[in-house]
Amino acid sequence: MKPAPFDYRRPDTVEAALAALAGSNGVAKAVAGGQSLGPMLNLRLAQPAELIDLGGIAALRECLDAGTSVQLGAGITHAQIEDGRIPDPSRGLMSFVARGIAYRAVRNRGTLGGSLAHADPAADWINVMALLDSTCIVMGPRGQREIAQRDWMVGAFTTALADDEVLLGVRIARLSPGARWSYYKVNRKPGEFAEAICAFVDDGAQGRRRAVIGAIDGAPFVIADAGALIERWDEALAHRHLCEAGLEPGTLEYQLHAVALRRAAAALAVFTGEGA
Repeated sequence: MKPAPFDYRRPDTVEAALAALAGSNGVAKAVAGGQSLGPMLNLRLAQPAELIDLGGIAALRECLDAGTSVQLGAGITHAQIEDGRIPDPSRGLMSFVARGIAYRAVRNRGTLGGSLAHADPAADWINVMALLDSTCIVMGPRGQREIAQRDWMVGAFTTALADDEVLLGVRIARLSPGARWSYYKVNRKPGEFAEAICAFVDDGAQGRRRAVIGAIDGAPFVIADAGALIERWDEALAHRHLCEAGLEPGTLEYQLHAVALRRAAAALAVFTGEGA
């Protein structure tokens, strides 16, 4: 199957992209790496009248290291994160996660911003950014605004990004030198989307002890204070969090997430700084 006919533009500035989106009367769709949108076009699950290709905008591939935080451009690819070619505020978590995304050919093209804007609940970055409590910076005809990660994903494949806005980048606070993390993903074979994702960050110096239960029906479920689960594995407490995340006990989905949460906690306990 081939895509429905569409017009194509490749602006070289954010302003030109915004102008193209504004002039499309809502029928245009912005595309970054295209690794998620491309298959949807071929299956005709998405049929925009016009594609606005953001891949030619150099400003979306810039990084700003502010010391206590790093702003990563939305056009940064998974491969750049994997290879350590950008500042890493996560002490190796992001490069570890990037290595497990699909295949190298996909990682060479797919982008951080594209994944976040697509907002597949089973995708990695939507869950990692929730864990790291990042902030999305967007630009539209009304100017620039910031969206906290907890407000970014409204539901499956739906974000707070307006149709006439572009995601510029993501600001992530740096983890402390002594911070620990773990990330556990359940998928049947490499390259597939996750059936369950669970992860922890334990940064005592900053008082950040968080966990995330992801690859669920909607936005990731964040445990903002996961200290009790980090200090000692508690099956009853884990069960409570899994239920709060909307998982029904006795189902396969519950069991997969229960295993992922337990193994993520175990990986955190033996964290060496070399990956979970």
